[in-house]
Amino acid sequence: MVTAADLDTSRWDRARPYLPYLFILLPTVFALLRDWRPEVLALAVLAGAWHWFMVTSHPTWTERPVVMVAYFAVMLAAIGTLTGIDALFTVTGVGAFVQAFALLPGRWAYAGVAATAGVLVAVPSRPGRTPGETLYAFLVAMLIASAIGLLTRTISEQNDQRRAMIVQLRKTGAELAALAEENASLQAQLLTRAREAGVLGERQRMAREIHDTIAQGLTGILTQIEAADDAIDDTPAVRSRLNTMRILARESLNEARRSVQGLRPAPLDEAQLATALRDVAATWSRTTGTPASVSVTGDPRPLHTEVETTLLRVAQEALANVSKHAASATRVGLTLSYMEDVVVLDVRDDGCGFTPGAADSSGASGFGLIAMRQRVTRLAGEFVIETAPGQGTGISATVSAIPADVDPRPGHHEADAAPGPSGHRENPG
Repeated sequence: MVTAADLDTSRWDRARPYLPYLFILLPTVFALLRDWRPEVLALAVLAGAWHWFMVTSHPTWTERPVVMVAYFAVMLAAIGTLTGIDALFTVTGVGAFVQAFALLPGRWAYAGVAATAGVLVAVPSRPGRTPGETLYAFLVAMLIASAIGLLTRTISEQNDQRRAMIVQLRKTGAELAALAEENASLQAQLLTRAREAGVLGERQRMAREIHDTIAQGLTGILTQIEAADDAIDDTPAVRSRLNTMRILARESLNEARRSVQGLRPAPLDEAQLATALRDVAATWSRTTGTPASVSVTGDPRPLHTEVETTLLRVAQEALANVSKHAASATRVGLTLSYMEDVVVLDVRDDGCGFTPGAADSSGASGFGLIAMRQRVTRLAGEFVIETAPGQGTGISATVSAIPADVDPRPGHHEADAAPGPSGHRENPG
């Protein structure tokens, strides 16, 4: 079975561990076929066993220069002895050139090449060879060995660079895949948030439209009926029709009010903001197992639907961020502060925290923070994050304490209710 590691290994890397054995085996076979000599077989086996013990069976020893110098000295002695017995083992010396550059560090490699060239030139004695010829043969052997060694080292370095490049490419590919998955997740969250925002915006628009048109119109009709009731003659038939009109108008007004209330967020249907926050925190605590306390300061009072909805959504998003990104948190505290002109929601946890400014680019919690900030700034509020690695996280959302009967949009105010029969104003919202 071919693994990823095998694909990263070149043919040269796969063949190199077996080359020393081939350089010993081939001349040994031909030498023994030509002339059976037990000492040749013994020395060849000794050289092969020495290489197996020092290199093959202990690959980490190749990183120890002193051990490799000792290995090469013993191997060179065996090669010299074999070359003295039979010149065929000069081939084994060529393999020693490769091993010198493969195993010996720095200048030791050139020293090993020089020693090997000296052995190959000096050991096979030829009668009548002059010192000049010997020196010439040594220099030629050095030149050839150096060329072979440099080629070997270049191939090895290129293979190392290729492996490093493959590792880097795989790492980059994994990062790109993770980034693509994260972007897909963020896009899905963005679509969900956009859909939720669209639904919420449409619900609020419908509530305002019902309040500003149908409910106010019905209130005006009731006012006119009461005024007509005081001005007309006391005729039973007329009184009956007026009563019928009054009943129908009041029933329609009540239906309009129920429709406006039904368009509020579910947690705020039958509760004020403080109560809704306690319900959300309790549900979150039961789900995550992390205690979440809610405290309220100041004088709680009804606020405009958009203000309460914004603070409730910020609390829900903050708790969701704690459960997703602050696994070490052991407690969470929510504080709702009613002040004279603003209302402040603080959510703090004792989790791992993060580096401010890194959340938006990392994607780990940036989207939720951006969504909360956008909700608050849409009402001209202020959103602040306080956090540091290992110091927990705190978020603070401050918005104007807009009363329930005032539109938070600049330049918009809900119409005054028409006066009722008793002189006070009917409030359809």
